[in-house]
Amino acid sequence: MAERVQKILARAGIASRRGGEELIRAGRVTVNGMIVAIGASADAAKDAIRVDGKRVVLPTRHRYLLLNKPRGYITSKSDPEGRPTVMDLVPPPWRKGLVPVGRLDFNTEGLLLLTSDGDFAQHVSHPRFGCRKSYAVKVKGVPDREAVERLRRGVLIDGRRTAPAKVKRLKQVGGKGSGRRGNNSWWSVEIGEGRTRQIREMFFRVGYPVQKLRRVTIGQVSDPRLPLGETRPLEQSEIDDLMGRPPSSRSKQRGRRGRA
Repeated sequence: MAERVQKILARAGIASRRGGEELIRAGRVTVNGMIVAIGASADAAKDAIRVDGKRVVLPTRHRYLLLNKPRGYITSKSDPEGRPTVMDLVPPPWRKGLVPVGRLDFNTEGLLLLTSDGDFAQHVSHPRFGCRKSYAVKVKGVPDREAVERLRRGVLIDGRRTAPAKVKRLKQVGGKGSGRRGNNSWWSVEIGEGRTRQIREMFFRVGYPVQKLRRVTIGQVSDPRLPLGETRPLEQSEIDDLMGRPPSSRSKQRGRRGRA
């Protein structure tokens, strides 16, 4: 069956769909020896699809991993500046074909999914599928009611307003200063989109810079016992929840998909 080449690259774990489009634009992708353009389709079962001359092979079993990312790692398969990436934290036998699902900033820690299943990655990362993520956020100062309402309604970033967010105060920490910013505070923030540095930009634009940021849930998946820097395979029930599968279909899906 023919499908978009960038989707095939994502299913093969070569890159995300967006990353696949970048490879195509750079002229690095061929189908049956011909360089392809954005919008081209191919049949992975019949056509010879290559990236930089190397044949693209779809995996027979997919891997689904949960990583508790520490600060100081790039969410990427590689980094031209030589900085450590999240792939360095994955056991070598599990790395082949894996791509990170979405991004966490260099200085952000917390839960990150990695998979060889491009459809799964698209379902979890694209806002239209409704997979919400929640974060624990430490900010400088204690946002007042007006600032919190702005965060909840949406903040204008680069000319586009963020979608409504759930924002809840967790605790106040720090010194005993009497001024408006004399103390620091922790907040729980839940969002359904993943724009670049979104949480940091949201708080910055209401006047309260982020000091620490940690993703604590992806959809219904959380694991407070997973140590920083460690990975584990997702349970089948977690995969089903993230894909939004009804319980009646899960037993059938278990027979069709493998996991790490």
